[in-house]
Amino acid sequence: MEDVNFIERQVVLLQPVEREIKKAISYRQNHEYNESNKLLLELVRQHPDHAITNYQCAWSYDILGEESLAVPYYKKAISLGLPEEELQGAYLGLGSTYRTLGLYGLSKETFCNGISKFPHNKALQTFYAMTLYNLNEHNKAMDLLLNCLVKTTSEPEIKLYQKAIEFYTDKLDQVWK
Repeated sequence: MEDVNFIERQVVLLQPVEREIKKAISYRQNHEYNESNKLLLELVRQHPDHAITNYQCAWSYDILGEESLAVPYYKKAISLGLPEEELQGAYLGLGSTYRTLGLYGLSKETFCNGISKFPHNKALQTFYAMTLYNLNEHNKAMDLLLNCLVKTTSEPEIKLYQKAIEFYTDKLDQVWK
């Protein structure tokens, strides 16, 4: 019975946090990025082990162009455990942030971890392809991008050539005589 009461108290305590996160997201949606960031920093200070608050704080730093400040918040959010949708976003955000900071190896590792957990997430794969490009793994990047394209497009002109595109994705350097 004690455990149930403890959990109920925690839920009640977190309700104001959820309202404040929604307020911070509203600021962001209204392009009030500094206000959003300030509110999220205060929430992280008050609730340092709240995963979604850390994730949203990381996101707010990315929007402000402060990518290096976003990294620890993404890492903490991932380590604390996020719901599936936010976890996918955190892997994408952290991998992309590492890429923009020129930390291509960490970016690749982050994307590989995210893709192993969410193999059908085409956004993760697309951003991963950008990292592969930066690592001069051009063939692998093109293979990934072309496969994402044919799996997600609704363009009839591309659908018409889907089999050919899929065939050539890993043969871009091959020459037939």
